[in-house]
Amino acid sequence: MSAGYEVGTVEAAAYTVPTDGPEADGTLSWDATTIVVVTVRTRAGTTGIGHTYGHECLTGLISGLLAPRVVGMDVRETSTAWEAMRSAIRNLGRPGLCSMAIAAVDMALWDAKARLLGVPLHRLLGGSRAEVPVYGSGGFTTYSRDDLVAQLAGWVEQGIPRVKMKIGISPQDDLARARAVRAEIGDDAELYVDANGAYDQVTARRLGLRLLEEAGVSWFEEPVSSDDLRGLADLTRTLPLDVTAGEYGYHLEYFLAMAPCVDVMQADVTRCAGITEWLRVTAGTVRPVSAHCAPSAHVHVATVPPGLRHIEFFHDHVRIERMLFDGVLEPVQGHLVPAETEGNGLVLKAADAERFRVA
Repeated sequence: MSAGYEVGTVEAAAYTVPTDGPEADGTLSWDATTIVVVTVRTRAGTTGIGHTYGHECLTGLISGLLAPRVVGMDVRETSTAWEAMRSAIRNLGRPGLCSMAIAAVDMALWDAKARLLGVPLHRLLGGSRAEVPVYGSGGFTTYSRDDLVAQLAGWVEQGIPRVKMKIGISPQDDLARARAVRAEIGDDAELYVDANGAYDQVTARRLGLRLLEEAGVSWFEEPVSSDDLRGLADLTRTLPLDVTAGEYGYHLEYFLAMAPCVDVMQADVTRCAGITEWLRVTAGTVRPVSAHCAPSAHVHVATVPPGLRHIEFFHDHVRIERMLFDGVLEPVQGHLVPAETEGNGLVLKAADAERFRVA
């Protein structure tokens, strides 16, 4: 091992940021979002950062269980470190918080590795594209119709040609809101909807057909619960639009089971145990992939899969990442272009973040 490449410290901090207004989808409401940021430092002084969105309790899991497993390891050996962390959580369970904790550390290790080698992260990963399409995402069910239309139309005016809104309160309300959005954004922009599992299979099929016919919707996310693989598969066969799911996937096996049941897989690098596992997921599912939320966490890794559709430019996460990090990218004609700075290009604005710190 070369001197200075060893991981010296792994630190985790949680920040809870209030939303800029009441937010809800078809099955959940919230008024704040917590981001957990991990900083890895090598003994030579190189740093790397990674983040996930979850509960503040992740900081204890990272500091108490995962950090001791990777301190002292060669920061370049990301796969070895990942396996050590996976082994550490064996008795706690792989899905959920444990994979989210691993994700934040894994991303920080990859960032430190790229910075140590003096290359942008997407170069280290061997990206296959120079830019990644995005779609604007928000349109919460708590928004008035005017606010909903203004947000989605605003993204289209900024050059993002695909936008997504939340549905799931009632089919009639969903249809009326979708028609209002379509009337404002015109015929050329793509319109997506996300029910967050609010409907049963029969209602979802009927609603999906009407959304397509009356509002030109081309993407129906979680029309039924993501646990209902049979329902997703039936809707995928019978609806002439993209049926999508996958944001609650935490390991490769989950995605392999879901892949035959949807048109597009949605994988989240901040949930499915980081870059190391995300690359396995996107290579192994033989389905088009869309990166779920956290655009700053996905922009480099999303350059790798040939079949990647886009990154979700999610309102909450975009807002938080702009507030807490320097180096956050802005869309250019509906695309994010990874920077040529070393690592992932992000720098925590510690002073700005401190007022939101909860752990």
